[in-house]
Amino acid sequence: MPWRENCAMDERMRFIVEHRSNEWTMTELCERYEISRKTGYKWLERYRLEGAVGLAERSRAPASHGRATPEHLVEAIVGMRLERPTWGPRKIIDKLSRRQPEADWPSASTAGEILKRAGLVCARRVRRRGPPRLGELTVPQYANHVWGVDHKGWVRLGDGSRVEPLTMTDGFSRYLIGVSATASTSHDEAKPLFEKAFREYGLPETIRSDNGAPFASTGPTGLTALSAWWIKLGIRHERIDPGHPQQNGRHERFHLTLLEAMRPPEPNRAAQERRFAAFARDYNEERPHEALGQRPPASVYQPSPRSMPAHIPEPDYPVEAAVRKVRSNGEIRWRGDLIAISTALVGEAVAVEENEDGQWLVRFYDAPLGVIDLVKKKLRRLADPARGIGEAPSETKT
Repeated sequence: MPWRENCAMDERMRFIVEHRSNEWTMTELCERYEISRKTGYKWLERYRLEGAVGLAERSRAPASHGRATPEHLVEAIVGMRLERPTWGPRKIIDKLSRRQPEADWPSASTAGEILKRAGLVCARRVRRRGPPRLGELTVPQYANHVWGVDHKGWVRLGDGSRVEPLTMTDGFSRYLIGVSATASTSHDEAKPLFEKAFREYGLPETIRSDNGAPFASTGPTGLTALSAWWIKLGIRHERIDPGHPQQNGRHERFHLTLLEAMRPPEPNRAAQERRFAAFARDYNEERPHEALGQRPPASVYQPSPRSMPAHIPEPDYPVEAAVRKVRSNGEIRWRGDLIAISTALVGEAVAVEENEDGQWLVRFYDAPLGVIDLVKKKLRRLADPARGIGEAPSETKT
């Protein structure tokens, strides 16, 4: 019987791995993959003699014709795909051309056909996406202008533990700043990793995230302890619209590539961390990136000139501003009333200033948080959280 309609190469590789685990009899395994025992033994033998290359579909075309790509080039293309299962034909041809510039390599489209005949290309599922709405989000113009951060969807490791990787990428160079096998989305796990990244690479100007923990909250300011700390460091935090991951599209696309370092999951967290470290080195230094003219991110990225400060400076509020300390319940006292600001700012000083419209604007360092509604005795949000904290709806280009 034929292999299931998926990617035949992937199915055969999984068949080999499961056979070598000794958890299945040959009969059980063949029934599981809906193939005959004869077919199963054929692929086991090919793998024994040729390794992973032997699992590729063999061409049924004539042995040769005038316009055929030379066999040694075909083998090199197929071999590179087996070595790098997630690379497309453009990356493969670019890498091979750099290794052997004297060879007459075929075009990327021809390489794609070679991979398709070898059973190494799976049909790509069409995904329907809404148009991105980036008018109010910063367009990265240089390294460390915008970092994208997120937690990749969780996976269960071999020992039963759960990891929900924290990832950081530079939006301009696509450089992978960090990927860590965190067990949760907690602040206590995330902050030390950001501290490490800031000390090693310097401070970005902007960090873009979704509206989940530990980056954002549902309060009027949207602040969390982590994003408040970013503000104190002089980093602008902008959040995408809820339910619109395409607004952080470059980072989301990276998460698809990251799957190659998560499938199959490692036996434990330490092993997964080692795999992530190896993946990061390869991704940054070896992997060609199409958006960078097939250069690896490390050839474009450079650390930020803004280093991590030894001590965070106190806010420099104007003399005319009314400074209030946020109480243990997240409130400040204003004109005899208690106004809820944010529990993320407990113990911090905020400034209350009158703006041109006669409203009382509350500010934390350089980030406007909202205006005090004197009628409802509450803090009113200035703008949609996708525009950053209190930012006006305009695109930032610098």
